[in-house]
Amino acid sequence: MVPQPRVIGYINWLGLWTLYMKEVRRFTSVYTQTLMAPIVTTLLFLTIFWLALGGAVREVGGVPFLAFLAPGLVMMAIAQNAFANTSSSFVISKIQGNIVDVLMPPLGAGELLTAFALGGMTRGLCVGIVVLLAMAFVAPIGIDNLFLIVFHAAAASLLLSLLGILGGIWAEKFDHIAAVTNFVVTPLSFLSGTFYSIERLPETVQTIAHFNPFFYMIDGFRAGFIGRSDTDPMLGVAVMLGVDLMLWALCYRLLRCGYKLKA
Repeated sequence: MVPQPRVIGYINWLGLWTLYMKEVRRFTSVYTQTLMAPIVTTLLFLTIFWLALGGAVREVGGVPFLAFLAPGLVMMAIAQNAFANTSSSFVISKIQGNIVDVLMPPLGAGELLTAFALGGMTRGLCVGIVVLLAMAFVAPIGIDNLFLIVFHAAAASLLLSLLGILGGIWAEKFDHIAAVTNFVVTPLSFLSGTFYSIERLPETVQTIAHFNPFFYMIDGFRAGFIGRSDTDPMLGVAVMLGVDLMLWALCYRLLRCGYKLKA
């Protein structure tokens, strides 16, 4: 009997799932580095800022400083790990020369993008959950709006996953992706109100901060816990949706044309 070709259909669900699980196993196989290490780092940040500023800045907008700081640190851990997962996946594959193992299977640009983005989101959300659970023992964490917490955690991890894909596609060596981290991700994180309220900034700097998408994801995520935000939470939801859609379209376009991926 002559073997018949496999009918894949409009979407290669098996291939998409396989690639997604490959991305998940990349970080779960070294969970002490990818899941446990962020707990230590975040708790160190919490301790240092609490000891350095907690006495002088006991409250921020009527909220205890520790309760204000904790959600920002959780979001920063989510963002950093979502970005690291997708960017490292692309850069390592390109440097080792096995990017062809991803490009050769019958997977379209949309399926590749979905699998990599979901892999980055999974790592970001897993890190966020374990960091939040660990922080609950040392910081007063309450829930005011569950929708804002879940939405901004998912939207932020997707945003950084897509940004990591863009960086990984563009980068040709580890120095390039380190430059993206040092000159894009880190400055946007620190200038977004992670450790402070932007209301304390000069008016000009506040205006600039409102053009930073990282500000909206941190402000909205924090509002879900403490019930206070520096801007309209629904505006933050709209901004995050818009930025995610634009980054998704750009990543899809680059993957479809094979920019810096095909020999």
